[in-house]
Amino acid sequence: MEKTSLENIRKEFPIINVNVIHKGRLSKMDKLALFVTEKIGTMGFFFIIFTWTILWLGWNIFAPKDLKFDPYPAFVLWLFISNLIQLHLMPLLLIGQNVQGKHAELRSEHDFETDKKAEKEIETITEYLKNQENLLQEILKKLEEKK
Repeated sequence: MEKTSLENIRKEFPIINVNVIHKGRLSKMDKLALFVTEKIGTMGFFFIIFTWTILWLGWNIFAPKDLKFDPYPAFVLWLFISNLIQLHLMPLLLIGQNVQGKHAELRSEHDFETDKKAEKEIETITEYLKNQENLLQEILKKLEEKK
């Protein structure tokens, strides 16, 4: 096998870390959106919101009348705060998912390039093995002729 053909393949398809490339392309807003997306998509965040909701509603249902601040059954303040949270988090989540999608696409393109490199290397190795087999066949013929 010729070293030059494998070296040419390696030069044509250098090894790169797409994660570093992707991270370098992110703006501060993209990083914020990713941070929010990664933190909100956890069970910990769910339990925080769930606990906050139970405490808020429980307090405003069972607390003494003069200590209630968001009257049952409307819970207007709770609904207002919940809607504000949703309105601010939804766009950030969508932006974060778009950034994650771009990263996945970049990784996919890199995988394709790696596959092309591997295919060329396999072709080179296969040609080398075919040549070796042909040489061995010739040697066997010559040895059989000498017998």
